[in-house]
Amino acid sequence: MGCVNDPKEVAAIVETDTMPAELAHDIRMIHTDSARLKALVEAPVMFRYNDQDGRMVCPEGIHVTFYRGNGEVESELRAEYAISFAQRKTMEARRNVVVRNTRNETLNTEHLVWDEKSKRIFTEEFVRITTEEEVIFGHGLESNETFTEYRIKDIKGTIDLKDDKGSEVP
Repeated sequence: MGCVNDPKEVAAIVETDTMPAELAHDIRMIHTDSARLKALVEAPVMFRYNDQDGRMVCPEGIHVTFYRGNGEVESELRAEYAISFAQRKTMEARRNVVVRNTRNETLNTEHLVWDEKSKRIFTEEFVRITTEEEVIFGHGLESNETFTEYRIKDIKGTIDLKDDKGSEVP
């Protein structure tokens, strides 16, 4: 006994946009604008799909370094999972998302969207921002893509990290 499959029937069952077209390990992608380094994307694994969104998935994490026009690091983003949509020019970072800027401020959240067209990042999830002076908790955030100008939508509280005399609280 055996089985025979008509190739047309098999093609109907396995849609090409559900299977990755490419798989890459230890990737480093460089984004430039007018020959200037804008971002460096690093990931241990990346799947690229031939769907209408131009989807790329980094299921094992991602590290993105954003650069100023002069080549200096402006901010960094790390997450345990990321998915980008080339046609929409958006990327979503999920699970243990951490963003750091040049002022040594850190954003922690579980979901963050980067809109490359508007050069904005945002979330509706819980956020924690740690600065040199305080920790701010809230829900929802809008920021420029370098996380240097941000607004928390619903602040839930703050913790001062310095006492009245200006020294750090232990």
